[in-house]
Amino acid sequence: MSATDHDTLSEAKAESGADAPAKVHVAVPRVALLVPSAKACCQTSTSICADPNSPIVALVGAPNAGKSTLFNALTGAKVTMGNWPGTTVEVSRGLWKSNLAAASCDCDHCDCEPSDEPLDIALIDLPGTYSLDPQSPDEALTRELLIGKPSDQRPDLSVVVCDASRLTGGLYLVSQIREQGLPLVVAITMNDVARNRGISVDTAALAREIGCPVVAIDPRRRSGLDALAATVRDAFTQPAPAPLLLASDDSELGAEDARFTWIAAVVEASCAAPETAARTRSDRIDRWVTAPVWGPLIFLAVMWLVFQLTTAVAAPLQDLLDGLFSGPVTAGAQWALAGLGLGGTWVEGLVVNGLIAGVGMLLTFVPLMTLMFVLLAVLEDSGYLARAAVVTDRLMRSIGLPGRAFLPLIVGYGCNVPAISGTRILPNARQRVLTALLVPFTSCTARLTVFVMMGSIFFGAYAGTAVFAMYVLSIVIIIADGLALRGTLWRSEPIEPLVIDLPAYQVPTLKLTASVTWLRLKGFLQTAGGIIVVTVIAVWLLQSIPTQPGERFGQVPTADSAYGVMSQAVAPVFAPAGFGSWETSSTLIVGFVAKEAVISSWAQTYAVEQPSDNAAPGDLGAAVWQSFNESSGGHPIPAALAFMVFLMAYTPCVATLSAQWREVGPKWTLFGMAMQLTVAWTLAVAIFQVGRLLI
Repeated sequence: MSATDHDTLSEAKAESGADAPAKVHVAVPRVALLVPSAKACCQTSTSICADPNSPIVALVGAPNAGKSTLFNALTGAKVTMGNWPGTTVEVSRGLWKSNLAAASCDCDHCDCEPSDEPLDIALIDLPGTYSLDPQSPDEALTRELLIGKPSDQRPDLSVVVCDASRLTGGLYLVSQIREQGLPLVVAITMNDVARNRGISVDTAALAREIGCPVVAIDPRRRSGLDALAATVRDAFTQPAPAPLLLASDDSELGAEDARFTWIAAVVEASCAAPETAARTRSDRIDRWVTAPVWGPLIFLAVMWLVFQLTTAVAAPLQDLLDGLFSGPVTAGAQWALAGLGLGGTWVEGLVVNGLIAGVGMLLTFVPLMTLMFVLLAVLEDSGYLARAAVVTDRLMRSIGLPGRAFLPLIVGYGCNVPAISGTRILPNARQRVLTALLVPFTSCTARLTVFVMMGSIFFGAYAGTAVFAMYVLSIVIIIADGLALRGTLWRSEPIEPLVIDLPAYQVPTLKLTASVTWLRLKGFLQTAGGIIVVTVIAVWLLQSIPTQPGERFGQVPTADSAYGVMSQAVAPVFAPAGFGSWETSSTLIVGFVAKEAVISSWAQTYAVEQPSDNAAPGDLGAAVWQSFNESSGGHPIPAALAFMVFLMAYTPCVATLSAQWREVGPKWTLFGMAMQLTVAWTLAVAIFQVGRLLI
């Protein structure tokens, strides 16, 4: 049963405010304290599903405490996980089918035991927050859901996830929830990290001190989940705890002092820790990784290695798939269509020159994308990527952004859409708008496929370095644009210091790496696949529409088709950049819809029309090379570089524009489009004009 079937939460959205997060409206229907799943023996149907009145449990905790990992472990869902703030910026919903009993049924004709049937729980994963005093829209969403609504519209129970190695910070949130008198269970994670630091937590003593159940768990290894389920079940049957009274006065400062005093007493009674913190392996590594000089150099070296491995290892597999689609798959499709009497018709053109040429070209990049996602998942799970915010903090502050803004930018190198949503972790509207304007300059994985193709065509053994250069240039563009915007639109804006919990380094787990890789690869294929199929059909249709008298539909030279005529009208704009051919210009028009479509549109164009007798049929690389060679006047290398730069910097896909429109409004979205086109065209022209003098 999906989360939508529960209808547990309406879609919530935080509107940007000038200095503080705007009010967030969240609707949560009231449910009974405990409504068990219907027993199979009490129904005519043998299926068991969650009752609409199933209890609601909220997962709450600080960023990097393990909430999303726990959510995935309990529900079997696949929400994005990461060990930095901002991984969760919206409410995730799922069904937790506990293996433990809900209650005994009231049948007169059977003897059901409580352990016979599971309890269905509507589980919600809230954005990470350190306290109930929100500093950003995503934290405001958590506060609104927990205490901003009447008591009959709140979750029935909160599971507060606390990091054992940073227990003091987690207990601050616990104290605020206890002050509200809300029912809760505390789940302690990162116990192995705490032990490595000489810290031990007595969960029984901790439960006595804070006045609520405490369970030690390890969601990565699925340890303690049954104990958590039993504890949650028991908590449903208990009355809500009395509010924790800490402060003797109503002042905010007095309340904070009282909380910290209470936390200190709790920690002293339940935790054992060395008097002086031991220097851990993470501390020794961070001495180099987060150093002002070595840190950025190490980061660049790691990313260069990632791109080098990606292009070198994936290239043979990509060539194998390319040969498969251009050879046996195409021949098989032509044979099948001929057997159906459709050979030589427009149907063959659609299938062979449209779907197989376009979609097949996208599928050849699956090995590359898989390897890229594996390497990034390893870097994330190891704890390294979280250090990027520390390494770049000084750089980000120079362009008017806090180090936390680097986290959405890092996400943007995977996909711009969640990166735009991730700007909600920033505390004020100016920072959110500025970051949203800079995110489209990050080179997403869709652009990566084009970069790898261009690198293999024009740079051979140096393809990995060429791709890496595009990513470095994107960072340079982000810095330059950030400085320009700060010096013009936003002067003298204060920048908050960076405060972030760095996770301990750990050995990535195979299961988690595989899960994250599959989640991202599936998302890429689902999103790109649907767009590509529609785009391929649209391009084929335009390529089949004649514009000259006497020509027939589906049997027209591409240059004379509606597609070719439109592309020829745009081509002169790109002539100063060295790629003014209509074949190349057409890909940029299609790329506005989705950057993945650039390759498929090339494949469709050259599957129909080869520009040279020397280029073998289906030899896309040779066709692209000759097109750039002719349009650049014999300077294909600088023209290819200019094209790659333009592709990286110009207007992102429609989905990204939609996300920008939603997060920062139409004015800033249109401003961003104009800025991106201006920057992209200017850089492309400059690179080609200078490059043709040097190469």
